[in-house]
Amino acid sequence: MLTAVVIAFYKPYGVLSQFTPEPGSEWRTLAEFGLPKGVYPVGRLDADSEGLLLLTDEAGLNSALLDPRNEHPREYWAQVEGMPAAAALERLAEGVEMGGYRTLPARAWLIDPAPDFPPRVPPIRVRKTVPDSWIGLELIEGKNRQVRKMTAAVGHPTLRLVRVRILELKLQDLGLAPGAWKTVQLTASSSPQPSP
Repeated sequence: MLTAVVIAFYKPYGVLSQFTPEPGSEWRTLAEFGLPKGVYPVGRLDADSEGLLLLTDEAGLNSALLDPRNEHPREYWAQVEGMPAAAALERLAEGVEMGGYRTLPARAWLIDPAPDFPPRVPPIRVRKTVPDSWIGLELIEGKNRQVRKMTAAVGHPTLRLVRVRILELKLQDLGLAPGAWKTVQLTASSSPQPSP
């Protein structure tokens, strides 16, 4: 049984999932959030995505949590252009073609009413002639920009993307504001629990 202390961080929009800046980039980095020394992200969220990011000093957790063969679920809520019909949600669930790769089966559903996230800075672009809606996606894999590519493939580009769950660790249960973090105990054979 693998036990490790990990950090649950609510990554804001505009922050890279790394401590070192990219040359010429205007994106912020993890270095400015007072995270403990020696921890590194487990996986990543793109700079324009928000939500739950885990960090640890335990190197084995990366492969344990990210390998699709281990089927560890990650849940994303995406604000998309338009209102996806049942057929679009079925396509997302069955898997879509992404540049020569077919995504693994997933869960996809409409979220209504819309979730109450803190306002994004800067706000998403709004088109008065095109409505938007929120969908949920539960994946067991994490290809580069996968959710954005999946929603675009079914005709509903992503406007805002928030990762809300890894395994059974839920962003809403952590009580974190964007940019805040806390230590949680993670045991590979069971669900992670907030530390006392």
